[in-house]
Amino acid sequence: MIRINLLPHREEARKQRRQQFYTLLGLVALFAGAIWFVGHTLINQRIEAQDSSNDFLKREIAELDKQIAEIKRLQEQTQSLLSRKQVIESLQSNRAETVHIMNELGKQVPEGVFLRLIKQNGGRIQLVGYAQSNARVSQFMRNLDASPIFEKPELVEIKAADFNRRRVGDFTLFVNIERTPLDQDGKPVTNKEPGK
Repeated sequence: MIRINLLPHREEARKQRRQQFYTLLGLVALFAGAIWFVGHTLINQRIEAQDSSNDFLKREIAELDKQIAEIKRLQEQTQSLLSRKQVIESLQSNRAETVHIMNELGKQVPEGVFLRLIKQNGGRIQLVGYAQSNARVSQFMRNLDASPIFEKPELVEIKAADFNRRRVGDFTLFVNIERTPLDQDGKPVTNKEPGK
């Protein structure tokens, strides 16, 4: 029987396998390094793109905040102007009101009634005066209630007093002014339907 020594051949095969293993390990490490580099580069590019988008959004949000502040300022100015316009319209519509009130009071005060104080607070008028009797005050209140300008007369008090050495009734009453509501154009609003 022939004996063959396979030790050098086995040693050579081990050496080749070891070399293949190291080569493969080097290729795997190189491939892993390439994948890591590509992944790292892509992630950095995405982060930079997102940062760029975030910066753009921050700039746009800051611009929108400025515009919102400007809009609020304009809205406040508009509200201020509208309130001034309403005050002016109210004054314009009621500018002759005092004349009408005095004229109407002159018509409605019956004989035997003397007014010594007329005080207006908004749409309410305080009337203080003297009357020869309680019936004259009642007549005055009925006249005010029937007037187209006044409504809801309310007697606060009536008491006995002396005026020019005569016994009279000292009265205080309130009456409301009946104002015609105005539309947005400042024209009186009527409850009548068109065609009637």
